[in-house]
Amino acid sequence: MNKQEFIVLLEGVVEAEPGTITGNETIESIPGWDSLAIVSFIAMIDESLGITLSPKKIADAKSVDDLVALIGDNII
Repeated sequence: MNKQEFIVLLEGVVEAEPGTITGNETIESIPGWDSLAIVSFIAMIDESLGITLSPKKIADAKSVDDLVALIGDNII
């Protein structure tokens, strides 16, 4: 998965229009990013990449790049 594919999945999680998220946003600036989105994000990452993420680590993320960093080597 590349970063753009990740962003498309993230847009799906927060029910954003395609192209809404550029990848440079802070988490707080993403409409729809809330506790339900965090749960959906965890499920999406587990399903698509087989990675189990800690809700605490996701909640501590400040930017889209922080979320990408949590995925690590699975983003190319």
